[in-house]
Amino acid sequence: MAEARVAVDVNEFSCAICLDLLKDPVTIPCGHIYSCPQCRQTFTPRPVLGRNTILAEMVEKLKKTGLQAATPADQYAEEVECDICTGTKHKAVKSCLVCLASYCETDLQLHNKLHHEKQHKLIDAISHLQDKVCSHHDKPLEIYCRTDQQCVCYLCLMDEHRGHDTVSAAAGRAEIQKQMGETQKEFQQRIQMREKELQELREAVGSFTSSAQSAVEDSERIFTEMIRSIERRRSEVTKLIRDQEKAAVSQAEGHMERLKQEIDELKRRHSELEQFPHTEDHIHFLQRCRGLPVIPEAGFGPRISVSPHYYFENVKQVVSELKDQLENVCEKKTRECTLTLDPNTANRHIHLSEGNRVVTWKREKQSYPDHQERFDSFYYVLCTEGLTGHCYWEVEWSGNEVGIGVTYKGINRKGWGNSSKIGYNDKSWCLYCSTSNFSFRHNNNKNAIAGPPSPRIGVYLDHRAGTLSFYSVSDTMTLLHRVQATFTEPLYPGFQLHKSKAKLC
Repeated sequence: MAEARVAVDVNEFSCAICLDLLKDPVTIPCGHIYSCPQCRQTFTPRPVLGRNTILAEMVEKLKKTGLQAATPADQYAEEVECDICTGTKHKAVKSCLVCLASYCETDLQLHNKLHHEKQHKLIDAISHLQDKVCSHHDKPLEIYCRTDQQCVCYLCLMDEHRGHDTVSAAAGRAEIQKQMGETQKEFQQRIQMREKELQELREAVGSFTSSAQSAVEDSERIFTEMIRSIERRRSEVTKLIRDQEKAAVSQAEGHMERLKQEIDELKRRHSELEQFPHTEDHIHFLQRCRGLPVIPEAGFGPRISVSPHYYFENVKQVVSELKDQLENVCEKKTRECTLTLDPNTANRHIHLSEGNRVVTWKREKQSYPDHQERFDSFYYVLCTEGLTGHCYWEVEWSGNEVGIGVTYKGINRKGWGNSSKIGYNDKSWCLYCSTSNFSFRHNNNKNAIAGPPSPRIGVYLDHRAGTLSFYSVSDTMTLLHRVQATFTEPLYPGFQLHKSKAKLC
């Protein structure tokens, strides 16, 4: 006699909490498996637990057959039930798009017998078949409307979708899948591009880090060498001072010794002269006067004047100047800032180039749009950045004349009055450079500045301290002019040009 086979759902032998197969099943008075929260019944006192031998043996057989409890992912996977089954629902294997129902293996055979002459379209079992039915006409959604980008039934084509661009659902899907494929390619390309940018950025960061480390090591080495050089120079200057001290003291001590000898001789002769008045005999007095001590000729050489300030004041001055120059160079270089010219402020005779870092005067007007911040009369342009704190920048210029200055943002931009000229009002300060001289202007006060013409000007701003300094820059830095003020707003670097050109370095 053949052994009967019974379909077994492994989930019926699984713990409802952890979803694993039962390990040592027991039963409780309600008839359920221990730890199974199915009926929520409580027991007082706690019941005696008895091992369910039959259930335990079935679980062991299941384990030997290799069946395991469903994983959480399996539990949440979509399982479509047969719409025809009564009582226990079996798993559906196919869905009919005409009948709008899903069928198990048994009921599917009945369906096929009943509709064998009709071309009912069967697909793998899916849930929510009602979503595939037109809500207006209760007909299957078989057509895709490109115009409204939605699925419709054939009756919709005669109604609200009349004249629309439509295709079959299969064709619509093919088109959209093609678009999705192209979109995926674009996404892939974008991903590759961004990954490349990310890699380049990582390499740039690595290079920057390496460069920074090299710069730190180089600066440490250079500063160490400079400190050693300064130490050597200090030792040399100290030795020079001590040698001068030794020579001056030796010379003075020699002169002091000669002075002491002269003083002793003078005292001796002075003592002899004191004895003459005590002689009462006139003849004897006159006879002794023949040997009267005479005053020796003065000095043993030129008089020596010792002044410590005379000897060492110059040394102090030179060392102080060296210290100031070193501090100035370090301060300026560590405070360098990057500036860009603002095209919205440029006069129409001003041309910007090289990333808005070069400005050139042009005879012909530039096609700039109207802007409230544009200088419409004077040949000016301002930088985009408003500066506070410590800032240093350099400018190379050429041509007839260039004005290099700073201004508050509120300077007037329209008209020909002094309120629109940098350096001619209380909102701005400007150094004017020509091929023959320099001059500085603030609030329409002009100061002539002595100094050789220089094609490169350095500007240092200490906003908090209220100092603005202009330097002539070559192999060395020479202070041209420094102004002390009280700055109440951010300052915008600006330039005036006439038949000239300037470049931010």
